[in-house]
Amino acid sequence: MSDKQIHLAILVGSNREGRFAPVIARWFTQQVQSNAGFSADVIDLAEIDLPAAISDTPSAETLSFCERLAAADAFVMVVPEYNHSFPAVLKHAIDFGYQEWQAKPVGFVSYGGFAAGLRAVEHLRGVMAELHAMTMRDTVSFQNPWDAFDDDGRPANPEGCAAAAAVMLRQLKWWATALRRARMAESYAEMLAVDAA
Repeated sequence: MSDKQIHLAILVGSNREGRFAPVIARWFTQQVQSNAGFSADVIDLAEIDLPAAISDTPSAETLSFCERLAAADAFVMVVPEYNHSFPAVLKHAIDFGYQEWQAKPVGFVSYGGFAAGLRAVEHLRGVMAELHAMTMRDTVSFQNPWDAFDDDGRPANPEGCAAAAAVMLRQLKWWATALRRARMAESYAEMLAVDAA
């Protein structure tokens, strides 16, 4: 069991025109792909057509999106900071799942101005805790990334950010492995149902 790859869903958490998220997501995906312990599924929210309202009859796009979340052992959110928080498109996408997030680890790759997106991450921690997900303490963050990457999408300080990514991926692998074993031993959703009864 411990040798099985961790299936990591990387959510690109911005859909704004002219967004910088794809540059950072490509760089991070390369970090993941160079790590034999992971497989990656990049979910770009700009390419996912989720309905405006959550209904009892999910669309095919919603079902496909939730299936991709359910298949993941762990998540990383590539998130910018907009107005001291995270983008609405990411919150909307998060709300389409529930059990898909439960008892799984979540890491963050953030970016922004002076705060490097960390205020968005702090808001996301509370949201993910409500969904019974485990957020990683260590993050990867980029201050003013527009100046931190060259025209080919390479970071100016590759060693520093690669080291930060390696730390977070080690934490994600540890938690994903432990929580996958726990979910196999006992359904987390069923445990919650017993507690609610």
